[in-house]
Amino acid sequence: MMQNWVIGNWKMNLDIAAATDLAQGIIDYAKQTPQAKLVLCPSFVFLPQIASQLQNSGIGLGAQDVSEYTEGAYTGQISANMLKYCGCGYVIIGHSERRALCGETDAVIVQKCLAAQNAGLVPILCVGETQSEFEAGSTEAVVSRQLEAVLNSNKLNLKEFMLAYEPVWAIGTGLSATPEQAQGVHHLLRGGLARYDAQLATRIPILYGGSVKPSNAQSLFAQADINGALVGGASLNAELFCGIVAAANE
Repeated sequence: MMQNWVIGNWKMNLDIAAATDLAQGIIDYAKQTPQAKLVLCPSFVFLPQIASQLQNSGIGLGAQDVSEYTEGAYTGQISANMLKYCGCGYVIIGHSERRALCGETDAVIVQKCLAAQNAGLVPILCVGETQSEFEAGSTEAVVSRQLEAVLNSNKLNLKEFMLAYEPVWAIGTGLSATPEQAQGVHHLLRGGLARYDAQLATRIPILYGGSVKPSNAQSLFAQADINGALVGGASLNAELFCGIVAAANE
């Protein structure tokens, strides 16, 4: 059985005092329950401080985005090598907020995945449909297209990869896909991986993201193809986040 993952995406929240307090609360809890794999993704400016806190804790450090460029005149961007230097082992790529607010295309996202892997980072590739796409019945077409963009790149090492399904209509809205709805999409994604490489499909974790909280985490994690959660709002509260971790450990 694949180990569950719980990844906290703190987005553009917290100050340094709140961030370090939150990290410490999670560290203290994780010492008692080490089964699930945990990753924290603070904002860029807090990465060095949180990296120092996480040393020897068994908790991974991730970034929320990465540039597709290695270096150069790209004001405001942060390269994968810079993230590696800060202590990151993971990076979220293709989050719906990046796709919607920053216009990131599938092609750009593939390049970001490649840049991350070249620096030794594990990409956490996000896929998911908007509310209008969901209502139009286009969920399968949208997530399949987003996944296939990566699968069709012959430069990526898909053995070092993670997926996260995040229905855009469920992010920060309080709504969540039912466990059955989420499982249906995860099963579709697993099938897409299997058509590419059957062994690969059994190794890549597929996480669910979209208003995950302690009250629904257990039922989500009970699904055959859900291997954990990419947590947004609830990751800003140590008690809520650790409640999700507890569900992942069951």
